[in-house]
Amino acid sequence: MAKWGQGDPRWIVEEREDGTNVNNWHWTERDATSWSKGKLRELLVGIAVENEAGRCEISELKQAEGEASCSSRKGKLIFFYEWNIKLGWKGIIKESGAKHKGLIEIPNLSEENEVDDTEVNVSKKKGDGNILKDLMKTAGTAKVREALGDYLKALKTEFTMGMILPTKAMATQELTVKRKLSETTLQASSPVALGVRIPTVALHMTELFDTAIEQLYRIFTVKDLVQKFSKSPAVLEAEKGRKFQMFDGNITGEYVELLTNKKIVMKWRCRNWPEEHYAIVALNFVPTLGQTELQLDCKGVPVCEEENMKFCWQKQHFEEIQGLLQLITLNG
Repeated sequence: MAKWGQGDPRWIVEEREDGTNVNNWHWTERDATSWSKGKLRELLVGIAVENEAGRCEISELKQAEGEASCSSRKGKLIFFYEWNIKLGWKGIIKESGAKHKGLIEIPNLSEENEVDDTEVNVSKKKGDGNILKDLMKTAGTAKVREALGDYLKALKTEFTMGMILPTKAMATQELTVKRKLSETTLQASSPVALGVRIPTVALHMTELFDTAIEQLYRIFTVKDLVQKFSKSPAVLEAEKGRKFQMFDGNITGEYVELLTNKKIVMKWRCRNWPEEHYAIVALNFVPTLGQTELQLDCKGVPVCEEENMKFCWQKQHFEEIQGLLQLITLNG
């Protein structure tokens, strides 16, 4: 019989308050079908290509038949997806002004094939306009494959938040990473449930927005606007000491400092981070010739979550806010 504290670590229950799927040993599965349909529509509809002869745009997702799921076993994620997709496109020939419509069919998007090898078929309704069909078969197909790659990246990062729980082994392994790390020690009143010091990293990102500082600040502090760019329920009241929740509770935190139209500082965490571990996120709003530069500084991000953190802010915050600002401009 193994001595106390020895033996196969996969069977050792760690000091987790929740005791949930310790060491990620048990099989868990999430259905990604509904989420995938929304993500595919978001990424594919609106794709546009143009040359000297004409312009084409994907106007609708006509069909997304299939399914997708993600399973976790022994700390590993296993993805399954199989889709038959049909898209409607429309285009206009610049010289004549003639308009044409057609279809794009993706009969088998699955884990069996690389995205670059995925079959993409372009067709057009009867009549002239083959010049537009050729545009969609070349530049259009390339952009479609790029969007499919973005879908798979989001499936493997955004959708899987919380499926792999941190373990002591993971934290110990990260200590060997050959890079300059900062270590975050939590307050005694909020100890890390894992009983280890967590190796962390700092991030700096910037994004330029074509809007006034006042508008951008509002997008981060007004509940209705936060829900619009995040496309999910949010709970927040932007005042010092107040807590907030975003992205259906996947992101939580507390406002530490707010300087109107200048700066927001938050305690910030993802649901799948070690218990009670928060990063410090500072947003600085800088005016630049009719635009606003947003400077993001973040300290205390777990090393294993660095890429997810970058993806979260670039794709789920910056790019979604850019889209919201365009919509606000169009609606006057």
